[in-house]
Amino acid sequence: MNEDTEDDSKLDEIVRSGPGGAIVLAGIATAIVIGIWFVFYFTVFLPRGVIQ
Repeated sequence: MNEDTEDDSKLDEIVRSGPGGAIVLAGIATAIVIGIWFVFYFTVFLPRGVIQ
């Protein structure tokens, strides 16, 4: 029974710490996608000029 309370307390501590790593990972992935979009925009769209 003592092991169960230790496991529960460890689990409670993990849950209290929140999803910090997931938020950081999502932020990095979003920054990479936006960076790729800017590179694509400046290297493909702008050199073609205005399309009429």
